[in-house]
Amino acid sequence: MANQNNNKGGQQQDVNQLLKVRREKLQNLQEAGKDPFQITKYNVTHHSSDVKELYNAHEAEILGDRKAPDVEGLDDAAKREVINNDYNERREIMDAKPIEVSIAGRMMFKRVMGKASFCNIQDLKGNIQVYVARDNVGEDSYADFKKSDIGDIYGVKGFAFRTKTGEISIHAEEITLLSKSLQILPEKFHGLTDTDTRYRQRYVDLIMNQESKEVFIKRSQILKEIRNFLAGRDFMEVETPMLVSNAGGAAARPFETHYNALNEDVKLRISLELYLKRLIVGGLERVYEIGRVFRNEGVDTRHNPEFTLMELYQAYTDYEGMMELTESMFRYLAEKVCGSTKISYNGVEIDLGKPFARMTMIDAIKKYAGVDFDQVPDDAAAKKLADEHHIEYEERHKKGDIVNLFFEEYCEKELIQPTFIMDHPIEISPLTKKKPSDPTKVERFELFCNTWEMCNAYSELNDPIDQRERFAAQDANAAAGDDEAEHTDEDFLNALEIGMPPTGGIGYGIDRLVMLLTDSQAIRDVLLFPTMKSLDGVNKKNDVNNTASEAPEKNVKTESEKIDFSKVKVEPLFEEFVDFDTFSKSDFRAVKVKECVAVPKSKKLLQFTLDDGTGTDRTILSGIHAYYEPEELVGKTLIAITNLPPRAMMGIDSCGMLLSAIHEEEGEEKLHLLMVDDHIPAGAKLY
Repeated sequence: MANQNNNKGGQQQDVNQLLKVRREKLQNLQEAGKDPFQITKYNVTHHSSDVKELYNAHEAEILGDRKAPDVEGLDDAAKREVINNDYNERREIMDAKPIEVSIAGRMMFKRVMGKASFCNIQDLKGNIQVYVARDNVGEDSYADFKKSDIGDIYGVKGFAFRTKTGEISIHAEEITLLSKSLQILPEKFHGLTDTDTRYRQRYVDLIMNQESKEVFIKRSQILKEIRNFLAGRDFMEVETPMLVSNAGGAAARPFETHYNALNEDVKLRISLELYLKRLIVGGLERVYEIGRVFRNEGVDTRHNPEFTLMELYQAYTDYEGMMELTESMFRYLAEKVCGSTKISYNGVEIDLGKPFARMTMIDAIKKYAGVDFDQVPDDAAAKKLADEHHIEYEERHKKGDIVNLFFEEYCEKELIQPTFIMDHPIEISPLTKKKPSDPTKVERFELFCNTWEMCNAYSELNDPIDQRERFAAQDANAAAGDDEAEHTDEDFLNALEIGMPPTGGIGYGIDRLVMLLTDSQAIRDVLLFPTMKSLDGVNKKNDVNNTASEAPEKNVKTESEKIDFSKVKVEPLFEEFVDFDTFSKSDFRAVKVKECVAVPKSKKLLQFTLDDGTGTDRTILSGIHAYYEPEELVGKTLIAITNLPPRAMMGIDSCGMLLSAIHEEEGEEKLHLLMVDDHIPAGAKLY
């Protein structure tokens, strides 16, 4: 153990020394009057991919008719001579009409070979090899280049050529250090794989992972094409307030803050709906907004507290018109961004080219759960059905709420291909027009694809009297403890009384749409800077300086944070006193967290998928969501009791117990999962 600790210390010392050397190199450059940070601009004429495309076209134009040399029947030495002579002739012809370029980017690789060297420059559109020779760039410049580090940012002027191995490269005639990198990038063979670090230091992720960069380039393209599509339909893009006195338009708990200048408490918006409808009242017949909204909820693979929402409203149409628009836009985006209406998500083909399926919520439940809620007479009968099917509900829930819970439990997981789910219960749709043929339902649909809700649309309620009654029902729900209920908005009601035409409206979660079109597995993969729990305090896992400073060819492991357990007491597992024989029968094992997600409809429970060394995944639920977000626990090594009988929680069997330590600090209970060294293998037994 002592040797291991010494080795860790030695590696950390090596990293610190490398960082020191980089700063010394910068100081030497500054003292020599070559401070790169004094450079304010650089003339970039091409990106890496542009250079390659130009050279290929130029080569085809000049050498298109030239045939490869005939080396049939020649020995190896003769073959090499013929091929070499052909290469030199080609170079001479191409170099007579050079393509002069100026590129800039980060140096990701360098190989010094005496008087000439190769490096690789990475820019927005890819990377390209650069040949740097002392005789071409000058002795002083070449000497400085030899002292450069991976991560330095360079400007390169020169001409394009093809090497003997066939790689299009740039022959440098001038090379300029534009920025000195004082940190060390993750080593080249393994890149940046730790998900927590990727999300916290997205700038390093974008450098090291080309796939990540492509996702965000595609995200930008998706937003551009949405705007193009809506412009083609005469929609106007608008902006509405983020700080509001009444956060309405959705069932969600808002963030609250205080406006100092007005001495008023305000909320961050949870939706765009109510202000956009005011604009429809004002006569702007087709409006949309793409903007951030904020919901004070949990974090999991598909939810982030702040996310990008697009809502649009069109006068003189209904939810049928919104279905046509949605189907057309999804098909348009797939063709423009993915090149085909057939896309793949996690290996499953999803066809956006076929007409989208349509099904009422009642029919979907009838198909997948075998229950016909049109035959259920009242709230009491609906709750009895929920009890029989082990579906959790709250006392305040009505029949419509139970219908929605059945749909979530039985139907969502079945909806892989794009499907419009229509005609929701009125109880869960306070801003939607009733169906004339059935006033217990509303003209609403949600598009489901890949089991996800992709959008939510209504024939908008424009009856101010009906809307006031719906708001009153929501106020009652809030009084009964529903912190996601809406509240009466008097100004919005006043707008409706002025008069709003028949209107169709819809909201799209942009982040989830990007996930679908980029085959991304988690919402944090499509957010440049996702919400992360602060590194301060008991959950601090790494230091930013150490994380970025992983030495090349070494797997540097930073020291774990020292936590003060002086006030900690271990929660009693069974009774206050346990005899030794009983205690010894408990099977304590090290387990690795493979997946961790928030349990739907629960504010406390996290569901862990664990490797316990048996080869079969183990599921354990733990009520610790107040202390941890699920994604920060993936990959951790925890301690669990693995021989407890299964315990049903929220309809899920929890097979074991994860161990935690709890203590009180300043009158508040604190909890820490027991995490151990990652070198301990899954299934290791504790004695």
